[in-house]
Amino acid sequence: MFSILSDRRFRHLFGAQIVALLGTGLASVALGLLAYDLAGDQAGMVLGAVFTIKMVAYVTIAPVAGAFADRINRRRLLVALDLIRAGVAVALPFVSEIWQVYVLIFLLQAASAGFTPTFQATIPDILPEEDRYTRGLALSRLAYDLENIISPTLAALVLMVLSYNTLFFGTMAGFLASAVLIVSVMIPSPKPTAPRGVYERTTLGARIFFATPRLRGLMGLNLAVSAAGAMVLVNSVVLVRADLALSETALAWTMFAFGFGSMVAAFLLPRLLERVADRPVMLTGAGAMVAALLLLSVTTALNGLSWAMLLITWAIMGLGYSAVLTPSGRLLRRSAHAEDRPAVFAAQFALSHACWLITYPLAGWLMARFGLQPALLVLAALAALGMVVALRLWPVGDPVEVEHTHDNLPADHPHLQGGGHRHSHALVIDGDHPRWATHF
Repeated sequence: MFSILSDRRFRHLFGAQIVALLGTGLASVALGLLAYDLAGDQAGMVLGAVFTIKMVAYVTIAPVAGAFADRINRRRLLVALDLIRAGVAVALPFVSEIWQVYVLIFLLQAASAGFTPTFQATIPDILPEEDRYTRGLALSRLAYDLENIISPTLAALVLMVLSYNTLFFGTMAGFLASAVLIVSVMIPSPKPTAPRGVYERTTLGARIFFATPRLRGLMGLNLAVSAAGAMVLVNSVVLVRADLALSETALAWTMFAFGFGSMVAAFLLPRLLERVADRPVMLTGAGAMVAALLLLSVTTALNGLSWAMLLITWAIMGLGYSAVLTPSGRLLRRSAHAEDRPAVFAAQFALSHACWLITYPLAGWLMARFGLQPALLVLAALAALGMVVALRLWPVGDPVEVEHTHDNLPADHPHLQGGGHRHSHALVIDGDHPRWATHF
């Protein structure tokens, strides 16, 4: 998996991802402390509003940014967005009102909503071979998991000698380092397609998404991931600190169990995906998350909540989580031409975060209002619903010939040929060639 780092462009972009993630992780710790300084025992409400603002920015800004990403030099766009994020980070230590936090967070997350899908759409352009791209995806997933471990540890070391405001300057340094690494390499910028209206461009990614059965199936898996993931991310602190009455260190180990499962999957997936198709791997991952939620529900009903079982089920959840998320980039890569990839990656970014916008508050409300058992069962049912949607909408084996229509795509879209709007493509036997794969 690490052999992919011999590619200089990917190595620098991967480095940019790591330092930006570390900076974001430091900011997450600092924001909690800043919220407590400004709001005291109401800090939870402030952080809840911050997370809501983050998701709203992602859902609304990402499609707009993706619509125009092919009109701007990609390297300049990424660097500009990194500089905006660095500027916001350095301003946060100086706020004195809660509304100022909200404004700055919206600016920060709006820049991230433009940066992340554009960055993700760049990787398949510099790693066109699918096996190399798969290894790149696995490394990217690994970076996210390691950040969950390293950032809190680094923040704790800094806070031993300096105030939490220093963490925001670390965030700024991370974004600036990311910009420097991006500047240091040449990034391809695919030629833009024919001019289109603002509405047509903004909705292109979503229209390609919903015209593509494999991507419609991915939407179901997005729901499964967000339902199971929300249980972990929202309620772990309640389970460990309140229900089990364990220490903050125990909470860190609990989250490590989730990250460990995800890292194991990231290491195994490149070789596994050489032998097994994406669909069964991703559906198995979703099934593992549903099974973990049900397992914890059953064992808790029989024997009460135990930390050992929580660690086991969270590790299974992490394994399934990564098994769904890591291959998703392969589906997006196959389902669009290079010039359309920013729009399609932006659509995935927005639509997946729309699921989180629902499941984050739902997981917290279920736990607070009804307790652990109902929360586990409802979220397991929601994740299972996502699996059923994926099973029904994503054809088995991605068939090599499908009768389909282009009526919902613009007339100049590359998938339209010879002016026809309703036809079938007889495909070559491998069927996964990006020129055709959008329709499967």
